[in-house]
Amino acid sequence: MLNSKKITGINARITPEGSMEVLSRHEVNLLKDKSKEGLYDLFRQCALAILNCGNESDDSKEIMEAYQEFDIKLVNQPRGIKLEVINAPANAFVDGEMIKGIKEHLFSALRDIVYAKSILAKNSEFDLNTSNGITNFIFHQLRNAQILEASAQPNIVVCWGGHSISRQEYNFTKKVGHELGLRELNVCTGCGPGAMKGPMKGATIAHAKQRMTNGRYIGISEPGIIAAESPNPIVNELIILPDIEKRLEAFVRTAHAIIVFPGGAGTAEEILYLLGILLHPGNSQTPFPVIFAGSKENESYFKMIDQFIGDTLGEEAQNRYKIIIDDSAQVAKEVKSGIEKVAHYRRVHRDAYYYNWLLKIDPLFQQPFQPTHENMAQLQLDRKQPVHILAANLRRAFSGIVAGNVKDDGIRRVENFGPFEIHGDKSILDPLENLLESFVREHRMKLPGKVYTPSYRIVN
Repeated sequence: MLNSKKITGINARITPEGSMEVLSRHEVNLLKDKSKEGLYDLFRQCALAILNCGNESDDSKEIMEAYQEFDIKLVNQPRGIKLEVINAPANAFVDGEMIKGIKEHLFSALRDIVYAKSILAKNSEFDLNTSNGITNFIFHQLRNAQILEASAQPNIVVCWGGHSISRQEYNFTKKVGHELGLRELNVCTGCGPGAMKGPMKGATIAHAKQRMTNGRYIGISEPGIIAAESPNPIVNELIILPDIEKRLEAFVRTAHAIIVFPGGAGTAEEILYLLGILLHPGNSQTPFPVIFAGSKENESYFKMIDQFIGDTLGEEAQNRYKIIIDDSAQVAKEVKSGIEKVAHYRRVHRDAYYYNWLLKIDPLFQQPFQPTHENMAQLQLDRKQPVHILAANLRRAFSGIVAGNVKDDGIRRVENFGPFEIHGDKSILDPLENLLESFVREHRMKLPGKVYTPSYRIVN
């Protein structure tokens, strides 16, 4: 765990392996540019988060303050570039050499940050004010990162869940991951610790048993959350999207099934995002396996989540998922069976296996939401709107709470101006408040041992 003192780290020069050996002079200048138009601050922030792997903290502000002296520089050479890191976290090194997986993640971040900037600057087809433009942009980022495999059968299972979970919960996620791996399915998560790491760890053992040498452990992150959820060392394919909305769309466009484990506000945000999309009238016939999975000790958690969904979004939303308790093998069997239906649907409708183009996503789910006090107070949380739009607004409420809990900008806003205020109908706010209070009681808002001060206030 970090303390408030500045930390002196390790200095090193590292060479890229397999990607980003060559940068244009313009790209180098952007990475050195410390203005708002440049990429220096963004790359430094992501690089520090990646190098901080293994240090237990989910407070982005705390991490940035502890490593104020950290710096990263590009060094031009006749044969390409090197990166020079100054006062980097010691956990990233063994005997003075950077761990290879962390080095790969570092250059993945460089790749994604540079590519996102360059394609938006050069290509007019990416109009981020339109739904199609956003979806196309995400596709190009995933393709550039070689996440999309045209020759592969549908086999990617996205696993969501909290970074702050108990050891017993973590062990169950490993069991599920092991059952997925035995069925030669690959795992994609938010790339952090807890329920994001457990399924990958279980799958690695199962893949080894099946003599799979090409197991995929895909991590999808974004700059606002990556410091609080540093990529775990099992991730062998990392991609960083520009914001949470594009990150979430990348999950649902690449997933062939989704498993949700217990979590807190961030997991609730993901659930509402997914259900809001599946409740869109244009997706009513689209097969999309969704399993809520937990051990016997988690049964009350999922009853609470199910009750919240029923009270706010109704029975139609509840019909879009299954709850499986204390049966990791059954979870994997349901996923495998569901993926077979997905594959059939894609073949019939001539949609790609590797990217779900047919899924309809309302622009309200795609446009970046800035969790300011004004925007949080103005969220429309009432029943005078289609149910999938209500889900989108509830998702934004949880996004703001996550920002106030773990993201640097959100933490500073709450420190300066007090908790975010959330307004709405009593029939929506009462279930919301009950759910949030349960998260606080069960220590799902912060890592164990951390005192939680609510970043929100329900104005009922």
